[in-house]
Amino acid sequence: MPERPFRFGVALTAVRSRASWLEQVRRAADLGYDVLQIPDHLGLAAPFPALVAAAEATSTMRLGTFVLNAALYHPWVLARDVADTYRLTGGRFEWGLGTGYLEHEFAAAGLPFGSGAERLRRLAETLREVRERLAAEPDRPEPPVLLAGAGRRLLELAGREADIVGFSIQAAVSPGVSPERALGDRIGVVRAAAGDRFAGLELNLIVGAVGRERSELDLTIARAATGLPDDELLGLPSVLCGSKEEIADRLRRYREQFGLTYYGVLEPHMTAFAPVIPLLR
Repeated sequence: MPERPFRFGVALTAVRSRASWLEQVRRAADLGYDVLQIPDHLGLAAPFPALVAAAEATSTMRLGTFVLNAALYHPWVLARDVADTYRLTGGRFEWGLGTGYLEHEFAAAGLPFGSGAERLRRLAETLREVRERLAAEPDRPEPPVLLAGAGRRLLELAGREADIVGFSIQAAVSPGVSPERALGDRIGVVRAAAGDRFAGLELNLIVGAVGRERSELDLTIARAATGLPDDELLGLPSVLCGSKEEIADRLRRYREQFGLTYYGVLEPHMTAFAPVIPLLR
């Protein structure tokens, strides 16, 4: 079986104005990114209108949410937005869905945070209901589904239901276990849950920091996500330190070892990571 090709996404977060938004999108496309990803957090860009507008700025990039907080959407409303965004982007839309993890956002929306099990149940119900409503549409829009996170039960759901499985920065953190071993263990959870469908899944990893030298690394995001000291952050698969050739070799190894082929780069690292992309085409 031929190796799955690499894909590279970039997460943009602020619209500001129509002109500046379209310029950001064009720049990401010019740097070689394949997918524009919009996070779903209060105070950041509204995902659906931002993606529809972005479709006008690029004819090559795919467009996705990374990831929607399932708790914030009634499934019927979400199905409507997913269907029309898929149509208005010419079928380039990929919808990502997660449980939500920031308690203050639930409070701001007037929603109970609930337990992890309750949030996961809401995610599974939302996914099922949206799919049912999409299947009932005359044109049956079927955008690929990405489920992302780090918890075992979420990854089991992703293995059974998703087209793309996203591993957060925290997915490589497990007490007493090396980061690569921890990530491999979580990929193993997906593999076991997916069974025969595992070969068809695309595996995604967030890139939390990029730099040629340790002194160039902006570890702010990785530090906030994990709470680890900086010396330990350097061992995370999401933290890429080295020359563009060294980073490319590392990602080839991750494809061979783990099956990871889709990397989501956070906006602060978009320019630093871009020189790696041509080396992996």
